[in-house]
Amino acid sequence: MRILSLQSGTSVDGIDAAIVDIDADDDSPTPSLTLTPLHARTSAWPPALRARVLSLAEGALVDARELCVLNTLVGQQFARAAAEALAEAGTAVHLVVSHGQTAYHWVDEGRARGTLQLGEASWIAEAAGAPVLCNLRAADVAAGGEGAPLMGVFDRAWLAATDLGSTATLNLGGIANLSLVAEGRVLAWDTGPGNALIDAAIARATAATTTEAYDRNGRRAAAGRVQQSLLDALLTHPFLARSAPKSTGRETFDLGFVDAAAERLDLQPSLNDLVATLTRYTARTVANSLAAEAPALPARVIASGGGVHNPVLLKDLRDELARLGVALDSSALHGIDPNFKESLMFALLGFLSWHGVPCELPGTRPGTARLAGQLVFGPNGLARPGDLGAGRLTGIRSLRVLQVAAARASPAHAPVDAR
Repeated sequence: MRILSLQSGTSVDGIDAAIVDIDADDDSPTPSLTLTPLHARTSAWPPALRARVLSLAEGALVDARELCVLNTLVGQQFARAAAEALAEAGTAVHLVVSHGQTAYHWVDEGRARGTLQLGEASWIAEAAGAPVLCNLRAADVAAGGEGAPLMGVFDRAWLAATDLGSTATLNLGGIANLSLVAEGRVLAWDTGPGNALIDAAIARATAATTTEAYDRNGRRAAAGRVQQSLLDALLTHPFLARSAPKSTGRETFDLGFVDAAAERLDLQPSLNDLVATLTRYTARTVANSLAAEAPALPARVIASGGGVHNPVLLKDLRDELARLGVALDSSALHGIDPNFKESLMFALLGFLSWHGVPCELPGTRPGTARLAGQLVFGPNGLARPGDLGAGRLTGIRSLRVLQVAAARASPAHAPVDAR
């Protein structure tokens, strides 16, 4: 089955598109799968649209017109990314999976209550000529789960095909999340900020001059000094004390609480010192969360996402994990491009939903797993790919990922994850 995956992370730093083939290795109700990446690219957000999306995600009050306009414009931008990927790859697909752009993840009284992803999928269906699976998190939230993180579904299947043993994976997007796989079981949860606070601090401080979007190559963190008193204050954030499963978003970890902590301490850190502190904060919260939640510490953590390109963040993470006796690897060392692991995960979710396999997330109560997503019909209706009829599968045993296709970035934009 050929699937096009579309997603833009919490950092709103580009739209990732990946085309993959997913095939069953046998005809049992619980087959092993082979995923073959065929094409991968990242498209730039138009700066003005990106600014509007970030403003909404950071708490701007908007009216119904602005929500409608943004939902349409984001959908059209995803549609362009889909059309460009399909044209470059020279292939059609059976299904598009579009995660959209998260605008808000509503958590109240310790559990997820709702989630909002922008990007009207009908525009994508028209551009791709294929049905679109969208709104992937809502069913799990409605059934009492967290709707996030989704990566545990991929990791349970992927790591089952390896001999790595007890392993944790880390996704360093705008928000960081961990998945821990041991003895066929998976725990997954958001740990707190990934790149979101670092990016926001830099963007705010440079808005009138160079408008930097992130800490390229960790240069600012390397030039700064960690402010220990501020770090200690940030570590008291109440989300960090909650037990997994838990999920969060940039609406919880924004610069407001950082500014409030600095004001209480009568601190005015330089931008480089602030970035160094926030970089250490991400590393510390990841390590602390792993130590608090893991029934037994894994031998290694395999990292992916934009944060793996920030050498200072990786050094801080390596140091923080070393004190726990845990090693740190990039997913590239295990055959998966760290820039596109989430894209592969969304493609897998699309395959599972298409074939009637419920998505059991770590926060899902027993017996309440639901099919992920809602289907928007393509211009030509539905055509069942291959011999795997919907509902015939009851699960999968493992997932083998073949060599990842080389990624392309829009020429109008620096490589999105070159942090």
